[in-house]
Amino acid sequence: MQSKIKYRVIVILSVTLLGFGFVFKPHHKLGVKDFTSWSQIKQNLSENIHLGLDLRGGSHLVMQVQTDEVIQKITRQNADIARNKLQEKNLPFTEINGDTPGKVVVTVPDSSKNSDIVRELEDDFGRDTWKVDERGGSVTATMDETAQNEFRDKATEQAKAIIENRVNAFGVTEPTIQRQGGKGTYQIVIQMPGVDDPERVKNTLNADSNLELKLVAKGTTIPYPTKEAAETAAKTTPPGNDSYTSQYEVAFYRDRPDSGSTQEGWVVLGKNPVISGLDMRDASARSSQYGGSSYEIDFSLTPDGARRFGDATGKHVKDYLAIVLNNEVKSAPVINSQINDRGQISGNFTKKSGEDLALVLRSGALPAKAVYLEERTVGPSLGADSIRQGVTASIAGMLAVVVFMLFYYRGSGINAVLALVLNLVLLLAALIIFEATLTLPGIAGVILTIGMAVDSNVLIFERIREEIRSGKVVASAVEAGFNKAFLTIIDTHVTTIVSAIFLFVFGTGPIRGFAVTLVAGLLANLFTAVFVSRTIFMWHLNRSARVESLSI
Repeated sequence: MQSKIKYRVIVILSVTLLGFGFVFKPHHKLGVKDFTSWSQIKQNLSENIHLGLDLRGGSHLVMQVQTDEVIQKITRQNADIARNKLQEKNLPFTEINGDTPGKVVVTVPDSSKNSDIVRELEDDFGRDTWKVDERGGSVTATMDETAQNEFRDKATEQAKAIIENRVNAFGVTEPTIQRQGGKGTYQIVIQMPGVDDPERVKNTLNADSNLELKLVAKGTTIPYPTKEAAETAAKTTPPGNDSYTSQYEVAFYRDRPDSGSTQEGWVVLGKNPVISGLDMRDASARSSQYGGSSYEIDFSLTPDGARRFGDATGKHVKDYLAIVLNNEVKSAPVINSQINDRGQISGNFTKKSGEDLALVLRSGALPAKAVYLEERTVGPSLGADSIRQGVTASIAGMLAVVVFMLFYYRGSGINAVLALVLNLVLLLAALIIFEATLTLPGIAGVILTIGMAVDSNVLIFERIREEIRSGKVVASAVEAGFNKAFLTIIDTHVTTIVSAIFLFVFGTGPIRGFAVTLVAGLLANLFTAVFVSRTIFMWHLNRSARVESLSI
């Protein structure tokens, strides 16, 4: 028995010291002040616990993605493709209009070639996405409504991913970025604790970011020293044989800063992009397959993007492909072979430049502009009031519980109080370890945890009382009380944890904060109420050969 108690005490002391260590650990070299200065201890605690927007203050923004721009962009792109294809096939048309989102109208001088035009548009636009109808003097291609909604949802999700990357640049602790509203709203909520300059946030989040991959005009220089030289080359370069190089434009070129070169200039590009950020499924940087310290970028495309990319790269092997972000060329690697849904971009990238470029390809371009529907700044005074009131409520609740336990269960109440204090320490340590954010609902979860922690001790103590009343000696009564209450405690805790998990999975930010603190508190309570409390009883009973009575 003595060795068993010693083992339990070692476990409890180890867990307690680890808990206190995580709660009060400094973010600097350990010093005497970290143990003797109350202000320093408070500072360490505040640095370790991440506070949510409702406690710390910060910015709350609601953005709406202008998804009509995405449909309009795809429509105009397809109108340009149709114009070049019909010219290539010598099919007659008077005008091609793509100004209405989701609709391309081809006006024809006569209807004799309408069936050929319909077949050509269906092949180029995609039969699953566009429906093409013949109406006498015109051929109309209409994007399917389901396909439009998919593009809108995809654009919103991509905008959300990009915004997350940009918010992370602020160094915000535990930001909340999530979609809001019902189907068809395309809204994004952004909450950034500790950021009290919404104008700066808005300017950064809504900065233009447009990603396109375009072919470099064959036979031109990379780069030209001046814009005028590039424009002259664009005018004199013969047009290519497909829609991507039938017209040219110039774009600014800047070599990667960490590539050892500061080369800048202008390049001549095909006007129509081969693919855009909407077509990118994933991209990641990895060490070059040829060894050394260089990196290359692996990427994958959507089915529609893969079809267009495969067609373009197959026709332009050994030509240059420019990666254009915000009308600035970031890289212009050579197309070594036809690329379909997966490929590599090589160019002696360093680890940093490769990862940066992969990030740009993966989520560096907002597919459409976003407007702000709501803007709120939560002041730190409101957060301070919430913290003060929440802490006051927790302390008041804890003191009331302590008084009740000491009054009703006398000496055994001390056991419950010790377990309760350790429970709170372990709860805070769990929040710090998992980098969870403490919100106002989270404080409510802490208060609820206090109640459930005491509830477990009440179950155990009442069982022990019943066993003593039935005539059992104290040691047997304590043993039976813990054994019989154990399954009930497990049952109540497991059912509550399952409910909290559902709250976390399906809830929003504040609800998830409540669920996290509740689960952490319940798990800590299983340890304190069952293991710690029982150890204290075992130590008390082991002090003498036979304990005749128990203060309970």
